[in-house]
Formats: sequence, C-alpha cells, structure tokens
Amino acid sequence: MTLVAGCDVGSLTSKAVIMKKNALAGVGVVKSLSDPQASADAALALALENAGARASDIAYCVGTGYGRENISFVNEAKSEIACHGKGALWLVPSVRTVIDIGGQDCKVIRIDKKGVVEKFITNDKCASGTGRFLEVMARVLDISLTELGDLTEKTETPITFASTCTVWAQADVIKYLNSGHSVEDIGAGINAAMAKRVAMMAGAVKPEKDVVMTGGVAKNKGVVSTLEKVLGLRIRNVRKADPQIAGAIGAALFSQSRINGGGAA
Repeated sequence: MTLVAGCDVGSLTSKAVIMKKNALAGVGVVKSLSDPQASADAALALALENAGARASDIAYCVGTGYGRENISFVNEAKSEIACHGKGALWLVPSVRTVIDIGGQDCKVIRIDKKGVVEKFITNDKCASGTGRFLEVMARVLDISLTELGDLTEKTETPITFASTCTVWAQADVIKYLNSGHSVEDIGAGINAAMAKRVAMMAGAVKPEKDVVMTGGVAKNKGVVSTLEKVLGLRIRNVRKADPQIAGAIGAALFSQSRINGGGAA
C-alpha cells in the first residue's frame, strides 16, 4: 500500500501521522527525548504500529518542528507555520486563523481558503503564552494540566495577575496561596493571563473567523473559553482528530502533494 507520513518533533512531544488517500491511517505521540532523531523514530514507530504498516510502505515523509533538520528518514523539511496552517485546514475546512500553542512557543497564523499563510506572528523567546507557562503554574498549585483547565468554570472571581512573566507569576501564585486565596481563583487567573497574552499576539495578525486552536494547550478549556471572550470570536471545536497533531497532519499533506505531482504545495 502507498502511504505518506508527517513527523513533527516538538520541544515537549513528538508526533507522527501516517495518511492514505487524505485520511489518517496511524498516529504516534510520544514525549520528546533529548535527541530529535530518537524522538522522531519513536513517534514514527508508534504511528506505523497503529497503521499496521512498515516503514518501507511510506512513499514520502515531510518533517517539521524544531528538530526537523535532524530527522534522517524525512525526504524534506517544512516550516511549522506552513504545516500548522495546512493541518488546521484539514481539521476544519472553514478555518482562517490558527492559534498554535506548543510547549515553548506560540504562533498565530492567518491563512487563505487553500491553507496558504497570509500573515503570522510567533513567540519563541519567552515562556509567557506557552505550554511551559501552564506547566510551571500547575506544578506550583500541585494539580494536573487538565485540572488547571477546568478551574475557570469553578469560580467567578479569578485572580488578576500583574505580569505574565513566568518567574513573576510563579512568585505571585505562591503569594496568593500563602494569603489564603482558593486554588480555583488562582487557577482561573492563570488561564485568563495566558489567554490575554495570546490575544495580544493575535491582534497583530487581525484574526478572522473561523478560529481554530492547535497544540496541547487547545485542550485547556479555561484558556480557550477566556480567549474567545477576549478576542470576541468563537474558537471552533476540533473533533476530526487531536489538535495536538495538526503540524504532523500538515506535514503528511505536503507529502501527499509531492507524490501526487503537486510540487511544494
């Protein structure tokens, strides 16, 4: 059988997808290792296992993510921006703005009806507005990331954080805990601070509907609901596949275009 693949090596997780005729055949998501090649190998092996396929069945593979230049088995590498745009369009065909929040960066991308990037902004210099920010805060509160996302619905009095700097916000969380503030109020405030930071970035690309979130933070209900309010735009639910694998899906779609004679697409 003729299959194509996409591999997205991120800072916290590495994802690989196998596609056949524009449909998902297998998915692999693993925790990233210190070596990008080892991360890619593990993700692809899991995707192949889930697809019931062998590496020799793959006709073409595109790599993306921070480790894309260090994956030996890919035929070419593509930018995360392009892959997330194309992957988000596959997930939700009406999407025009993609907000991707990964472990160590955040990207806001505006695309046209074909998934071609029109404008984008990225933050990869500061943990503020990234999954790393939420991880640190959840650890201080001694709760899981899922529990953190749920806290927004459990209070109407979220704490307002003066700064979204991870270092200062962490100190504020400790201060509020010691002052007797509830975990619900603090957690909801953390989600709101994250959403407002991302909304500031989004303003630079003038987001248009429909809006879709990709990356692991798309699963944080508190950030998503607050971001909708701040932007004044509905964020579409992604049901077709896990939004965390959008970049890998986009990479696989570029692979499919290659074998179909579509060039770089």
